[in-house]
Amino acid sequence: MKTETTIIGIDPGTNILGFGIVRVDRRGAHFVDMGVFDLRKIKDPYEKLANIFAGVSELIETHHPDALAVESPFYGKNAQVILKLGRAQGAALTAAIMKGVSVAEYAPRKAKIAICGNGAASKEQVSLMIQKTLKVDLDPKYLDATDALAIAMCHYYQMSNPLASLNASTDWKKFIADNPDRVK
Repeated sequence: MKTETTIIGIDPGTNILGFGIVRVDRRGAHFVDMGVFDLRKIKDPYEKLANIFAGVSELIETHHPDALAVESPFYGKNAQVILKLGRAQGAALTAAIMKGVSVAEYAPRKAKIAICGNGAASKEQVSLMIQKTLKVDLDPKYLDATDALAIAMCHYYQMSNPLASLNASTDWKKFIADNPDRVK
């Protein structure tokens, strides 16, 4: 990882999309910004996607991130929901790709484990842990934004973990060969 990295996290939604931005340096992660795009008043679903694309593009132009991490859609009770979430995610990812920003995707459960140690943590628990981790007071009405910060922090933890790039087929010999300075 370079000396300073900026990560935008996105909690996709076609009604409310949360975003959170962290800057990482040698001392760790620091809160930069967070918020939501409230799209509930827009009735046309394609206009919502255009707004997501434009809004994420503007965030990228303002903050010049090194990466955009997005929460992957999950199947709930209604298949239409996952389709809408996937479209919102696609609009955000396209904005990043078009600007040359690297992208990553994380399951909600993975982000909750990274932040709270519990994949079934509530939005309120995630918000509390994000506030403690980033040493910032956040308004509880922005739970979609704190979820987005959790996605950004999950990406930071993934990037800074020397074992993250290992896959199941890699053995200890390869790790030792790739990291001789870590073996004593």
